[in-house]
Amino acid sequence: MEIPSIIQTIQASAPAGWMRDSLKAMPFVEATHVLAAATVFGTILIVDLRLIGLRDHRRAFTRVSNEMLTFTWLAFALAVVTGLLMFAANASTYWVNTAFRFKMLFLVLAGLNMAIFQNLTFRNVTQWDQGSATPAAGRLAGFLSIAFWITVIFLARWIGFTKGYDFSVPDDVQLDF
Repeated sequence: MEIPSIIQTIQASAPAGWMRDSLKAMPFVEATHVLAAATVFGTILIVDLRLIGLRDHRRAFTRVSNEMLTFTWLAFALAVVTGLLMFAANASTYWVNTAFRFKMLFLVLAGLNMAIFQNLTFRNVTQWDQGSATPAAGRLAGFLSIAFWITVIFLARWIGFTKGYDFSVPDDVQLDF
């Protein structure tokens, strides 16, 4: 199945129809998405600021992280569900929206940054958890995380104000290489 067919199937689904047909669904889901995203960013920001040494430097990183990340993951799950509902309602428009595609790219980069941090730097957390300076790799991960999430937020706002571009070649055009 090709991507355009998948996009059309998503947009023709029952949840997508509900989102389009209900007067209350889209505003409620969008507001919930914004609140969930704000919670994700806020809790990650607290952890990242501790990671780079600008907040709670007297508290153990693991304590700050453990206190925040439960809220982060719950809010992230809610943001994913509400984001998928909004995407489904108008999948063909979102799919070709450049800001949307870059938002997805930066979400992936934020996830990769987190995975690299967890698998490399966090393994030695007992050496720097409290009282010692966070290693340079940890500070870099914190800075990158903040930058990626701010970029995600800006791109999310631009989605509604930008048009997408379909870079595919129309069926009736033949390219000779």
